[in-house]
Amino acid sequence: MPTILRRLAHARTGDKGDVSNISVIAYDPRDYPRLERHVTAERVGAHFSGLVRGEVERYALPGLGALNFVLHGALGGGVTRSLALDAHGKCLASAVLDIEIPDEA
Repeated sequence: MPTILRRLAHARTGDKGDVSNISVIAYDPRDYPRLERHVTAERVGAHFSGLVRGEVERYALPGLGALNFVLHGALGGGVTRSLALDAHGKCLASAVLDIEIPDEA
């Protein structure tokens, strides 16, 4: 049975223009290797496939127990151009935590 990411981590977002930045931070540093294995740029890109029009980059921050994702073309043109209710993309932090990852023995 898979585990929903929000059981292992919390997330924060930021934005600049049409780019959203999402950090996924493990609650327990012992879970970080599991996040690093299963929460890939490809998985995050697929999770947001209906929203993100550009590349998804992932940066690993093992000293912080965190992964940072940069989503290009994620905010409908940016805060001043988007008609979205959440033009800054703050809800993306919550949405990324819905990703399911495999349980490990």
